[in-house]
Order: sequence, then structure tokens, then C-alpha cells
Amino acid sequence: MRFALALGLALGLAAAAPAMAAPGDPYPLKKMEWSFEGPFGTYNRTDLQHGFQVYKEVCSACHSLNRVAFHTLSEPGGPGFTDAQMKAIAASYQIDAGPNDKGETVDDKGNPLKRPGTPADHFPPPFANENAARTANSGALPPDLSLIVKARAGGPDYVYSILTGFKEPVPKGFTVTKDKYFNPYFVGWNISMPPPLSDGQVTFVDKAPNKIADEAYAVVTFLAWASEPHLEDRHRIGVAVMIFLIVLSGLLYLSYRAVWKDAH
Repeated sequence: MRFALALGLALGLAAAAPAMAAPGDPYPLKKMEWSFEGPFGTYNRTDLQHGFQVYKEVCSACHSLNRVAFHTLSEPGGPGFTDAQMKAIAASYQIDAGPNDKGETVDDKGNPLKRPGTPADHFPPPFANENAARTANSGALPPDLSLIVKARAGGPDYVYSILTGFKEPVPKGFTVTKDKYFNPYFVGWNISMPPPLSDGQVTFVDKAPNKIADEAYAVVTFLAWASEPHLEDRHRIGVAVMIFLIVLSGLLYLSYRAVWKDAH
């Protein structure tokens, strides 16, 4: 009896062993509820505007948003800024200017000529090129965030887990590599990005709660929109198509009954 119990326990432990994370394997992602998920999902406009503020004040120092144009900030399905607000946001950025009337592309100090952004411009990158980005980040290249939510397995939950995972305790026996930071949701647990958020780091214009979790949730929502700005249109079209197919199926069934009712 004891032998059978011990054998069963051993087999149970052996079966459970593969499910246990090995050192360096990412922890299970934090599962969050997102307003934009599901067939009827929509973006929360407040979260989008908060997220834009987090991106502008924190993330844009290292990460580009190359695929997002300023004019999308005021378009339907976006963060809901007015045209005036969108134009003011665009103008607050300095964009590389083309040659002036003298054919010059740099000023008298050798700096590239700049001009205020316009609605047609895209968000400018924080660094002139890849080498400059790596030099400023100890050799690491900060990824562009335009498609980050779509490009990573786990989507918004992955990005949220990374942003909020820096305060997890370091497991006993694990060594954090020099110039790296511990984050158990990142493969290998050593990540080049320092903790980007802190409590109260961003003061939202409406004085909303701004703990790390609040800032992370907001910016992930904004980046989800950047990855798929036409999600709400797609959902509306999908629902309309499903309704059409259901109605069509009903009409076809009634037609079938009317045509074949005398044949039986």
C-alpha cells in the first residue's frame, strides 16, 4: 500500500515537473481585462488619451512610433482628440526639414534643419539612427512600438506584464547580468530596459489614479490602438456581416420550405 502511494506520488511529481518554469523561463502573463478585446470590443477614449500622455512623457524618450501619423489622433476610432488638439500635438514635435531655399539641410552649427510637425507627419524617432540608439542604451536597440502589441505573443498582456514586472523579487541563486534588469516576464529574465514607470510619474490631466499599474494599463491601451487603429471599424463590419448572414440564412430556409412544401 505504501509502495503504491509512493509510486503514485512520484509519478504525479514527474508529470507536474514539465509545467514548472525553469530558471529564465518567463512567468505566466498577467491576464487583464481589455475593453478592446472580443467581437464587440472598443477602445476606451480616456485610457487612450492617458496612454498617449504616458507614451509622450516617458516612452518616447527611447522608443519610436514610426507608423503612426499625427492626423490619426483625431480620426474616428482613435483617442478622440479634437482637430485643434491634434494640430497642437503635431506642432509640439520637431521634424527634420527638407532643404531650404538655399539648398541647405543643416544650420550654421551643423545641426539638421527642423520644422514644427504637421498632421501629415509621423511621430519622429528619438534617435537619429540605430547606432545613436544603441550608444544611448548600452548597446541595446529599443524596439519601435507601432506594432509591439501585435508583434509579441500574449499581446497586451505581455506588454503590461513587462511594464509592471520590475518589482518582482529576484529568485534565490539567479544572477542579474551587469547593465541588465530583472524582469521575470522577459525571456531569460535579464532585460536591457530599466524600469520605465513609477508611481505618480505621469500626472494625468484629469487627475486620474497614476500608480504604475494605471500608467501601464493606459499606455498598453494606446499601443494596442497604434497596432490596430481600425479595430472598431472591423468589429462593426464583422457584426453587420454576421447579422446579414443570419438573415440570409433565414430567408433561404423559408424559401426552401415554400418551394418544396408540396413535394413531400
